[in-house]
Amino acid sequence: MKLLIAFFLIGLISPVTWLGNFSEATTEAAKTHKLILVNFSGSDWCGPCIRERKEILETATFESFASDHLVLVRADFPRQKKNLLSKEQTKLNEQLADKYNPDGKFPYTLLIDENGKVLKDWDGFPNESPEKFVQEITEFTHAGN
Repeated sequence: MKLLIAFFLIGLISPVTWLGNFSEATTEAAKTHKLILVNFSGSDWCGPCIRERKEILETATFESFASDHLVLVRADFPRQKKNLLSKEQTKLNEQLADKYNPDGKFPYTLLIDENGKVLKDWDGFPNESPEKFVQEITEFTHAGN
């Protein structure tokens, strides 16, 4: 019975959703008055990108905060053939990179307001705890209120 309850509770926990379309993200952010966090990543070749995802972006601390305060966008640029994205998604990612990451930095993470203005960036692996990362974002979420 305890196992059944545990599975039920796990099912209630909704993991955060990373969008692949920045236009959809800005629409959602405008509707909900949330900030947008964009993560440029090379998911299958960039060591610091993989570390950032595992050590910060996929932690309970970050996901709990993000679910209530952020619209998330991942612009992934995998290299291995088995991980290649659809042509449509690749085009969306390239368009986003042209606008916000023309130098092709990886990892590169941006905090953007609903109007497309960059509020903060993290160039490379943010060598900090998930709590500190969330605290930095919180400064901007409270500034808007």
